Amino acid sequence: MGKKIIVAGGGAAGMCAAIYAARNGADVTIIEKNTQLGKKLSMTGNGRCNLSNLNMNEKMYNLSAEKRMKQWLSVYGVLDVINFFKSLGIVIKSEDGYLYPVSGQAGTVVTAFENEIRRLGVKVIYGEQVKSVKISGSEPDDKALDARQIEAVLTRGAKIDNKLEKYTVVTNLNSYEADRVILATGSLSGAKSTMSTGDGYYICKQLGMNIKDTYPALVGFKCDQNEQMPENGVRCTAEISFMLGTEALAVEYGELQFTRDGISGIPVMQASSKIVKFLAEGKPIYASINFFPDYDDEDFLSLEKEMLRLRDDRSLKEFLNGFYNSNINDMIVSRMKMSASMKMKNISESMVLSIFNAYRNYRIKLSESYGYQQAQVTSGGVSLGDIKDDMAVNDHHGIFVIGELLDVDGRCGGYNLQWAFTSGSIAGTVASL
Repeated sequence: MGKKIIVAGGGAAGMCAAIYAARNGADVTIIEKNTQLGKKLSMTGNGRCNLSNLNMNEKMYNLSAEKRMKQWLSVYGVLDVINFFKSLGIVIKSEDGYLYPVSGQAGTVVTAFENEIRRLGVKVIYGEQVKSVKISGSEPDDKALDARQIEAVLTRGAKIDNKLEKYTVVTNLNSYEADRVILATGSLSGAKSTMSTGDGYYICKQLGMNIKDTYPALVGFKCDQNEQMPENGVRCTAEISFMLGTEALAVEYGELQFTRDGISGIPVMQASSKIVKFLAEGKPIYASINFFPDYDDEDFLSLEKEMLRLRDDRSLKEFLNGFYNSNINDMIVSRMKMSASMKMKNISESMVLSIFNAYRNYRIKLSESYGYQQAQVTSGGVSLGDIKDDMAVNDHHGIFVIGELLDVDGRCGGYNLQWAFTSGSIAGTVASL
C-alpha cells in the first residue's frame, strides 16, 4: 500500500494533486466541505473554463512570485497541462493562445476530474471542513526536493527516500491519520455558493507559516457616489490608467465595462491587484480613460478638425451622435455641465476641443472593490518564503500547500488555473514518494 495522503480541498489544485498522487500508487482521500468537487472550477471563464495560455511565463504573475514561478513553470508548464488533460480525455482548443476545452463547458472538465478520481479509487469525503493539522509522529529530517529532483520525479519517475512526520487531520466532524497532507483549501475569493472562506490561512498560521495581507484580485471597482455613471450597462474598447496622484500604478487596454455604480471588464480586473491595497488604505485612486486608444495624437487632431466643420444648427446631442456611444456621450456632456440641446454654432471652438479632450482623459474616482465574492482570485496568502521548491512547508516536509492558498495570483487568461495544475502536480507527485 502506498503512502496515505489527505488532500484538504477538492478544487482544481486539490483534484490535480489527488490524481497525480494516486497515479503514483498513493492511498488518497480528498476532504471537501462542499457537496461536490470543483464547484469554483465549474464557474470559471463564464462557464467555459480557460485552462491555460500558450503565452505562459513568470511575468504574468504577481511580482513577489515571479522568481519562483519561472522555476515552477519550467518543471510543469502549459504543454504539461495540455498532456494532462489529454490523459483525462479532454480535447483542448486555442483561441488566440487562450486554451479552452473544445466542449466549451467547464462542467465537462469537472466531470473528467471526477471520473479519473473515481477510476483511481480516490476516496472523497463531502461536507466536512478541515479545522487543523496536528503532528502525531516523529521529527522530520532535513530532506527536501530541489527543482532538479522535482523534474526528475515528474519526467522520469525517480524515487527519493524522505522519511517524514505523521499527521492527524481534524475536521468539524472527525479526525483522520495521514502520512502526507496537501492543503488546497482555496482563498477568500468566489461566489458565496463556493464556500470560499479562507479556512486554510488559519490552518497554515497554526503550523507556523506567515500569511501576507490578502485582498480581492481580478475584480471590478465601485466608483465614488458623486460620479456620473451610465443608466444602462456599457461595454467599449478603451485604454485605462489607474493613477495615484501623478503616478500610473497600472495601464491596461481592452473591453471596459461600465455599470451603474462602477467599472469592470478584463482591463480593470488585470490591474486590480496593483490597486486594491491602496484603496483599502484610503488612498485616492483615479481611473483615467482614453476612449480612443487606437488614435495617436496626430490622428485624433485630424478627427477633431473634421468634426469642427459640423458646428452648425445641429444640437450637441446630434453632433456627438456618431462620434461615440450615446451613453458615454451623455456622461461626458453631463460632466462638462452642458445641455445636449445646445446648438453647435453657439459653442466656442475651445469648448468643443475641451469636450473632445474628455474622451481621451475621462477621470473617475474609485471608492472600493466589489469584494471577495465578485473577485476571481485573492492576492496575498501564505508566504512563498515558507514553501520549498517541492511545495512542502519548510518546517513540515510532509505538509504541502498549493493553489490559491499561496501568495500567487496571475492575470486573466488561464494563468491562475495553470498555477493550480502546476502546484497540484508537483505536490501530488512528491507527496506520494
